[in-house]
Amino acid sequence: MAIDTGSNISVSSDSTRKEPPRFFRRLLLKFQQLRNKDIRALCTQLLSERGEASQTVLAQELISTYETLNDEQRLEFFEILSREFGTNEAVLCGLAGDYQQSPSVATYQALAAAMESPRQKLFLRMNTAPHGMETLVTMRAHVGRLLRKHPELGPLDADLKYLFGLWFNRGFLRLERIGWHTSALILEKLIEYESVHEINGWPDLRRRLAPDRRCFAFFHPALIDEPIIFVEIALTKGLVGELDPLLDLNAPVLAPEEADTATFYSISNCLNGLRGISFGNFLIKQVVVELGNELPGLKLYTTLSPLPRFASALRDNSNAEGFTRERLSRLLGEYAAKLVEEAKKPDPVDALYYLLEDPLSHRDVLARPLHRLALAYLTQSRVKGHLVDPVARFHLSNGARLERINRFGNARSYGLSDSFGLMANYRYVPEEFEENHEGFVCEGKISVSKQLLQEYRTVAGLWSEPKPGKARATIARNSRE
Repeated sequence: MAIDTGSNISVSSDSTRKEPPRFFRRLLLKFQQLRNKDIRALCTQLLSERGEASQTVLAQELISTYETLNDEQRLEFFEILSREFGTNEAVLCGLAGDYQQSPSVATYQALAAAMESPRQKLFLRMNTAPHGMETLVTMRAHVGRLLRKHPELGPLDADLKYLFGLWFNRGFLRLERIGWHTSALILEKLIEYESVHEINGWPDLRRRLAPDRRCFAFFHPALIDEPIIFVEIALTKGLVGELDPLLDLNAPVLAPEEADTATFYSISNCLNGLRGISFGNFLIKQVVVELGNELPGLKLYTTLSPLPRFASALRDNSNAEGFTRERLSRLLGEYAAKLVEEAKKPDPVDALYYLLEDPLSHRDVLARPLHRLALAYLTQSRVKGHLVDPVARFHLSNGARLERINRFGNARSYGLSDSFGLMANYRYVPEEFEENHEGFVCEGKISVSKQLLQEYRTVAGLWSEPKPGKARATIARNSRE
C-alpha cells in the first residue's frame, strides 16, 4: 500500500528522495507486517500498542479483517475473545479481598482496573478507527444471533452492552423530526426498520409523513444517517381505538391545529446490536415536550399499542403465573353460559378456545370476555415475576397509565394472530410521569384510568389472592372517563 506523505518528502537536485520521517517509516512497516497476522495477533498487538496513530492503524486493520470473516470464522473469533480476553478471576478475587480488608482509594482503583476486561479495552481502541462504532454495533448483532446456542458468549455480549450504555446515553443522542424532505437514505431505512406496522412502499410512507402525522428519531454522531429509534404519531381528535383509520392511505388529512390528541402508534428500534439499551423512554417524553411546544392545542398524549403476546399467553396453561385453566374458569364465570351456547361445548374454557379460532365470526360473544382477559394479561400475567407483555412493561415503567382496552382495534391478520384483534391505549400525563414510574418500578403499582378501575379490581380478585406490592391499582390525577 502506498502512503502519500505529501510535503514530507522532498526531491534533491539529483532527484534522489530523502528518507521519510521515522514515525511514518515505523507506521508503514507496521502496516506491512499486519497483513500476515491472524486476528488473534491483531487483537494482542492492538492492546499492547501505546501510540495513538498506531492504535488507529491497527484498529482499522482489525475491523477490515473482521469484515472478511465468514460465519464459522466469526464464531471462532468470538470464542477467542471470550476465552482469552476476559477478566482474570483469580486476580479479581484477590483485589476484592484487599479492598474488603483495607478500603482505600488505592485498593479501589486497583480493583476497578482489574474489573475492566481486556475485551473492553480492545473495543475502546477499535472505536478509535473510522466506522469503529458501526462495526462494534454490527458485531453485537452477530453475537446476539449465536447466544442461544453458545451461552459462553454471554460475557462478550455483556461487555459490549455495558460500553453501548455509556456511549449511547441521552447526552449523545440528537432528536430530529423526519419529514418527506428528509434524505432518501434515511427514509428508506424507516421503511426497512419499521417493526410494528409494516410500511408498504413510498405512498404509505408519504401518508405517514403528512401534515397530520409526525415522526421523530434519535441519531448518534458516530452513526451517520442511521436512526437509532423512531416513533410515529398521528394527530387526531379524541382517543383513537382502531388502527385502520391511522394507516388508511386515503384517510382525510386533519389540519394540525384542529387536533387535540397525539397518538403514538409505532415505536421501532432500528439496530439489533443495541438491543437492551433503553431509548424509548427518553424519546417519548422529549417528543411530548416538542409537540406541546409546536401545538399547544394538544390535550391528550396517548398510544395505540399492540398486545403482542396475548394469544400465546392465553393458550399457555402451563405457566403457574399465567392463564391456568383454573384462573380462566374463574375469569370467564359470568360469560360461561353464552360461550358454551355459542360453541356447543360443555366446558367454558374449551368453548373459548374453539371460538377464538375465528374471533371475528364470534365477536359479539367474545367482546366482553376478551376485554376482561386482556386486562388480566396486561396487569396480572407474569413470567418470573415480571409482566408478560413487553409493551405494557415499557409504558408503565415509563410513567404512563393504562387508559383503555379496545376490542378488535386491529382486525388485520397479524393483529388477529397476536392478540385476537385487541389493542390498548396508554396515556402519558407529564405531571404523573414520576409518580407512576416510581410506583410501578419500586412497588409494582399499575396505574389505570377510572373507567378500568372497577373491572381491574374484579380481575385482580379473580386472579389470585393479593400479594404485597403486586397488582395494586392507582387512579392517576386528571384521569378521564
